[in-house]
Amino acid sequence: MEYTVQKLGLLAGVSTRTLRYYDEIDLLKPARINSSGYRIYGQQEVDRLQQILFYRELGVSLEEIKEILDSPTFDADRALREHREKLLERRAQLDALIANVDLTLAQREGTKTMSDKQKFEGFKQKLIDDNEAQYGEEIRAKYGSDLVDKSNQKIKGMTEQEYAALEQLNEELHETLAQAFATGDPAHELAQKAADLHRQWLSFYWDSYSKEAHAGVAQMYVDDPRFTAYYDKEQPGVAEFLRDAVAIYTSK
Repeated sequence: MEYTVQKLGLLAGVSTRTLRYYDEIDLLKPARINSSGYRIYGQQEVDRLQQILFYRELGVSLEEIKEILDSPTFDADRALREHREKLLERRAQLDALIANVDLTLAQREGTKTMSDKQKFEGFKQKLIDDNEAQYGEEIRAKYGSDLVDKSNQKIKGMTEQEYAALEQLNEELHETLAQAFATGDPAHELAQKAADLHRQWLSFYWDSYSKEAHAGVAQMYVDDPRFTAYYDKEQPGVAEFLRDAVAIYTSK
């Protein structure tokens, strides 16, 4: 079956503007242009659009999607199985949060009791799932699955007080880092305080601390554009500044 850009947009729930943009960036080209100048899409394009939308739902950038789909080693069946696994992980995460909300409502209505530990189970699992989805593959390749699994277990075992302390520490780290960045000096007292706060933050996740691993993580913030985007979202250059501050901190 063939579709015009309007019909495919309605079928897939995306705008015609989006489909035209996908054409412009060579992500999804129509099968042909008819005599009236309309884009015509066939089954192969429909299947490719499905894959694009799956990857978009998982937060993958358009540039990365194009690279994946255009790779000569791309396996559509394997990709669908991977999509399914990730969607099941997301469903489990949402189910945990829904159960947490239901139990909280039941407690407020007086029909059930809820421990402090239970109140934070869903949020801790979400933190683990989000980290795995965004950085799991790279972190496991760099540091090994055993270390990552231990880190995840440490997060699951956090008490309410530890979880709150982690959140507060993260906020303090970013505030101090912003102030330090304004000085322009990674050796400045504020920058070194930010590096130490970063060490404390990492220690919530790691079983043991080493200067080499600390410096390696900071370097990864510069090497990996996703980490760079996270730290540079307020001010471009913050990721490099933190890397330099940590390098000074760990060299002492």
